[in-house]
Amino acid sequence: MIPKECKRLAEVDFPIAVVSKHSAREKAVRQSHPSSLHLWWARRPLAACRAILLALLLPDPCDRNCPKDFKRKARNILPRIQGVAEAGDLPLRNELLRFIGEFANWDNSANQTYLDGARGLIRAAYQEQAPMVIDQFAGGGAIPLEALRLGCETFASDLNPVATLILKVILEDVPRYGSELADELRKVADEVLASTSSKIEKLLYPSGEDGRSPIAYIWARTVVCDVCGCEIPLVRSFWLSKKSHKKTALRFHIGREGQPKIGFEIFHPKKDSDVSSGTVSNGKARCLACLNVLSAERVKVQLRETRGGANVKFDDVGHRVSGARLLAVVILATESAGRDYRAPIAADYQGVFNATKILDGIAAAEQIQPLSELVNPVRPSPNARGLSAVTRFGVKTFGDLFTSRQKGAMLTLSKEILRASENCNPSVSRLLALSVSKVAELLNTQSRWEPVAECPRGAFSRQSLAATWDFSEGVLTSRSSGGYATCVSNLSRSLDVLIGACANPGQVQQLSARRLPLPDSSGDVWFTDPPYYDAIPYADLSDFFFVWIKRSLPTPLLPQTIPLDAGLTPKLEECVWNQGHEGFHGEKKTPQFFEDCASQAFREARRILAPEGIGCVVFAHKTTEGWEALLKGILDAQLVINASWPIATEMAHKIGGSAKAMLLASVHLVCRPRPEEAPIGDWADVLRELPIRVGDWIERLQKEGVRGADLVFACIGPAMEIYSRYRSVEDAEGREIPLGGDPTATEPYKRGFLAYVWETVGRLALEQVLGTAEALARNGGAGALEEDSRLTALFLWTLQSTEVASNGPDAEPDDRVDNDEDEEETPKKKMAGFSLIYDVARRFAQPLGIHLDKWEGRIIETDKGVVRLLPVAERGKQLFGDADASAIAHRIERDVKASLNYTFAFMQDVGAAPEIKPRGRGKAAASSPAPAEAPSPQTVTTLDRLHAAMLLQSGGQANGLRAMLREEIQRGPDFLRLANALSALYPKDSEEKRLLDAMLLAVPR
Repeated sequence: MIPKECKRLAEVDFPIAVVSKHSAREKAVRQSHPSSLHLWWARRPLAACRAILLALLLPDPCDRNCPKDFKRKARNILPRIQGVAEAGDLPLRNELLRFIGEFANWDNSANQTYLDGARGLIRAAYQEQAPMVIDQFAGGGAIPLEALRLGCETFASDLNPVATLILKVILEDVPRYGSELADELRKVADEVLASTSSKIEKLLYPSGEDGRSPIAYIWARTVVCDVCGCEIPLVRSFWLSKKSHKKTALRFHIGREGQPKIGFEIFHPKKDSDVSSGTVSNGKARCLACLNVLSAERVKVQLRETRGGANVKFDDVGHRVSGARLLAVVILATESAGRDYRAPIAADYQGVFNATKILDGIAAAEQIQPLSELVNPVRPSPNARGLSAVTRFGVKTFGDLFTSRQKGAMLTLSKEILRASENCNPSVSRLLALSVSKVAELLNTQSRWEPVAECPRGAFSRQSLAATWDFSEGVLTSRSSGGYATCVSNLSRSLDVLIGACANPGQVQQLSARRLPLPDSSGDVWFTDPPYYDAIPYADLSDFFFVWIKRSLPTPLLPQTIPLDAGLTPKLEECVWNQGHEGFHGEKKTPQFFEDCASQAFREARRILAPEGIGCVVFAHKTTEGWEALLKGILDAQLVINASWPIATEMAHKIGGSAKAMLLASVHLVCRPRPEEAPIGDWADVLRELPIRVGDWIERLQKEGVRGADLVFACIGPAMEIYSRYRSVEDAEGREIPLGGDPTATEPYKRGFLAYVWETVGRLALEQVLGTAEALARNGGAGALEEDSRLTALFLWTLQSTEVASNGPDAEPDDRVDNDEDEEETPKKKMAGFSLIYDVARRFAQPLGIHLDKWEGRIIETDKGVVRLLPVAERGKQLFGDADASAIAHRIERDVKASLNYTFAFMQDVGAAPEIKPRGRGKAAASSPAPAEAPSPQTVTTLDRLHAAMLLQSGGQANGLRAMLREEIQRGPDFLRLANALSALYPKDSEEKRLLDAMLLAVPR
């Protein structure tokens, strides 16, 4: 076994850039990837899990306690894979790190040479005994799956029954039964589909007049115009197909006889501009007949009256009266592969009407009205994510998320699967239940039609259930996208990839993370990805699937539920801060609830981790509160952080006109049990070491391409390495320095350690972008630029994006980045500028003497917890008033000639007299600028003057700009220093970057 004193590779080095590249690339791998077995939210890339696990398991050859036998065997194994290495311990370490980086490649994950090499290295490290890897927040199973791939023993648990079902299949069933499981699934699924089709196909999905069967339907919710009474179909796009060789769209016409009516026809546009824009934008609906615009609230009111508006209202004989409208029917092309489209006919609506009879029959058989699990209420989450969007439009139960035809088809399928499961291996039964769940993700009223791929898209494009206007409905009995056969085929391909990846099955249990049935000191590696504070309401989201799993899985195989949670997924014990749920004592959950849960879970992990064991906690939340709660839990568990590795596990998105700080990296905090004899730390020593350690880390990460918010949060790791090694840290008076505190306080024991971490990162950032004086100066000390310049520089520095390799056009959306363009109630206006969460901006600003409130309305704007850095274009009126660019240019030229300071409109707005004073000229004035003072709101700052110059550049005022630049050069170096710094910080495609670069070209040489 590896000696307790021996460091692991994860504690000394890691190939960040290489593993980040493979992790981000893996997001584009969808077909036949284990993640396509079933949806789970924020699942970690297998590449990152595999690489970190190897680094946790393998000893560092450069450590004097590293077993010689391991080094000998490693030198025999590695040359078979990547060539002969130089002699010596450091070359061997480098070769191991290179192997870790290459094995992270998805293409090598099933390569037998790499598999044998990795397993051989682990056997060499653990003397032929398989190490035990434990994950108590296993979720979608990425970490334990990779542990099994490496030949480890694995224990995985999760409280959520949907996650438990996924884990059972991946970690127990597939390794135990192999290809036999996939074959049996295909066989039983074919029988189930045949039986289901015989009962519902002709009844629910009648063929068209040409005899061709539909494979999908495209619907639109409708509202009624308040002015002309015309029915408005709510359509975000009239495109049906964007394939270059057969572009297809809908074209509307208006019938004017009596009350206006909208008709549609299918056509093939010659150019994109031939296709009209949709009828809905930002929640407002545009009447095609009279062009009246219904307010977002009127649209909501009408949809609420119909429980979301996805169902059709019929008269007694089956004629459509109102409700959802069928726009087009998708059929298979006759002459080539692909899709054709036809207009709806009466028979298409008859299939929907027939579904109501099926539902009545099922309700009568179950002696309930309406249906059981589907009447459970959809719980709107007060958090940023969840199911809030659909509830705003009248959805009250899970049944409201499915049309009557979808419910009739799904309930029939569930009944057939439950019958088939009575004679199946439990492993096949679990897979059949998951197959129903996968169909539900596509066969619902939130599924969009994708005109590029020409197929339905799942309801969960992100970690919430966004509302939609128009939606697609797949045909459950078809063998095309959205049908049951395709879902089973995709599931089977995922199984085929898993077969052979794991030599032995793991152990899976449905448990609270705070109570593990494992003996003390039984784990070699504890590696987990805990919930992200308040970011993802896992239980609420997974209820969408669980209502179908409950109807499809025999009761003895059903994971546990708790009566208090209405028979749905457990929420009482769920380790998240969900403001809509109650905790143990009947009170609303709070941040303290999450912190307590995390502390208890980590203490349990500390108990089961062997003295020589090692742990790793993944976190990627972008609020400081979430980080503080996680770190508090680690410290309470008496764990010491030894390393932190940010891995870019998400894909970069192009920054448009409105940029936000987005985390592309997940930080992996490597930790060990803190020795009982750990000393008390001296605050002076910790404070002295902090800037050195963080500074070195910033330099290292930047070389690896880590930038912005990713770098900021990754710096918490090395700072915690200093702090967590002690059982407590005290100042000279014996007062303990807590982890968190009041960042506005001056005394360290009140302020807390993390405030100093943020201050250190901010100062080092300013030193990089503005010069050494900025890091040393506080409250505008000598040589420092004014507060607004420092705030702008820090803002833009934090917004930089980590460099991640492009993933190609087929890459899926980021798992954690909001994508609002398809949501019903999109933001009222896409605000220009650059945005940071207020708490992040405040944490930086306060310790650096930057007062955010002083700059509110001048260079920043705060709304709903987000701070926006105003774009230069929005400062034009503030700086120049109503004068045009030409008048401003003349005024500046006049002021320059008169040796007067420039005057700006905002100075008069607050009633301040313009500050006018003569300035000397020449080298003396230029080389000895007066010490900067913290400006009052009326004072003109360097940033004001720079923005004025950028506006002159934008207005084409070359003469005024040249006069201003000559003046600024004589004034001192600050203007150009700031201009060059901000030019390097603004995003490459931003208007500010363009203006600055053009302005700098005009600087006299």
